[in-house]
Amino acid sequence: MHNSLRRLDLNLLVTLDALLVELNVTRAARRLNLAQPTVSLQLGRLRQLLDDPLLLPGPRGMRPTARAAALREPLRQALAALDEALAPAAPFEPARAERTWRIAASDHSATTLLTPLLADLRQQAPGIRLALLDKKPALLAEQLEGDRLDLALDVADTAAAGLRQRLLFTEHYLLAGRRGHPALQQPVSLETFCQLDQALVSPSGGGFASVTDRLLAEQGRERRVVLSVPHFATLASVLLVSDLVALLPAQIALNHPGLQVQPPPWPSWASTCCCSGPNACTAIQPMPGCANGSSPAS
Repeated sequence: MHNSLRRLDLNLLVTLDALLVELNVTRAARRLNLAQPTVSLQLGRLRQLLDDPLLLPGPRGMRPTARAAALREPLRQALAALDEALAPAAPFEPARAERTWRIAASDHSATTLLTPLLADLRQQAPGIRLALLDKKPALLAEQLEGDRLDLALDVADTAAAGLRQRLLFTEHYLLAGRRGHPALQQPVSLETFCQLDQALVSPSGGGFASVTDRLLAEQGRERRVVLSVPHFATLASVLLVSDLVALLPAQIALNHPGLQVQPPPWPSWASTCCCSGPNACTAIQPMPGCANGSSPAS
């Protein structure tokens, strides 16, 4: 903070603003609801602090000095900005709001959470625009804290540390492959699962391991991942034309007529989707049935 600000009382700046508007001590005192002697004393303190007479006698009242005239508009703007900053936050009114929300999300999170909300959003908040951006996990915290993103839809277990979160929904995963896939005609054992050629989604790009592989490693096992893609939509399309299998979110797998699915060879495959942000997504409510899931699987 500058030394000149340390020596100033904010009330003196309010008085100076009134004096520069009224150019009269009596009218300024009336404007401030203060006694005239009080305003006169404050004007004396301002003259001493700023080392300038500020107001001088003129033919029709008082006139500002060059220093005072130069201060008039910047002072008015600064006080207006301070008043706005200290005012109670106005309640959010969707029907009148006009802004753009920048949201980073996987294609699955965007489809599951945002697509069903679009009709209501257009009706209740016509001035709101959504910009959906590819989620880049390594950059999320920096983008959110740097105000380049407003929200991120993420998996709770892998969400960036230091950000506030709100849980939204839990998604279960199914083992999926093309309809008629020979390996899926009967329940797949864990041993068979590890032998199948598999694909996964890597949000950060190029990864060939996920929490699935960490959990398998804890049991002394590993699977064969031969393809990594950035989006679930791409993964589903690949499964339709190959003998690869993958763990897919149930909402994608069950709604794709060309896929054959079955439960994975062990229970509790689920991930919990959350929204992350510096101020915690307070306007977004959890979807019905939301509960804590276990680990993200893909």
